[in-house]
Amino acid sequence: MAAPSARRCLGDMSWWLSAVTRPRGVAVLIAGFRRHHAGALPPEHISPSSAAVLSLLSPGLTLQPDFITAEEEAALCRELEPVLRKKRYESGHWDDAIHGFREVERLHWSPDSSAVIQRVRDKAFPPGENQLSLVHVLDLQKDGYIKPHVDSVKFCGSTIAGICLLSSSIMRLVSVDDPEERADLLLPRRCLYIMSGDSRYKFTHEILRSEESIFNGVPVPRERRISVICRNLPVS
Repeated sequence: MAAPSARRCLGDMSWWLSAVTRPRGVAVLIAGFRRHHAGALPPEHISPSSAAVLSLLSPGLTLQPDFITAEEEAALCRELEPVLRKKRYESGHWDDAIHGFREVERLHWSPDSSAVIQRVRDKAFPPGENQLSLVHVLDLQKDGYIKPHVDSVKFCGSTIAGICLLSSSIMRLVSVDDPEERADLLLPRRCLYIMSGDSRYKFTHEILRSEESIFNGVPVPRERRISVICRNLPVS
């Protein structure tokens, strides 16, 4: 199979999804997952080690490909670029979880971007949920990565919701109780992902390095990646 171009990998993922051949055992458990959890997490975007992992993750982990349009993505990037350009990429985070990154917390958005952010909030949080007004923007270099970690409950609540700009990537989730129990999640460019419950606190999560960015044997080339993340307030 010829190596796909980066443009194809980072844009329309349909070519890739149709090209992957799954082992029969994985295909069977994915089919069962499709029947019981239709709409929550597209089965073609997750590669679990077992059906038990799917059962643990599925209530709190959702993914919606193409949540924003290419035009909305471009508008968000135009708005964020002048702010991000003022910051240098850093090699280490305060908790040593992120490498090759820069980040900002943003309160004020243009009307068009505000509408996108509100769509994220409406999708991720129930009416009346107390949310952090600041939106976290994380900019990873092409060779940047996020190491395995469990989010601190001091800084945000039970749910995070992020949209992925500029690049597709692989999120790996590993059980804190059994490292053999894991799942890889394909995060396509312009998707929305939502994490809560067990997916937040019973699994570590990470964004794989460029050289490790492989999903079911198929490379998913990494480019610079910006994530725009909304969060609810921690329980006081």
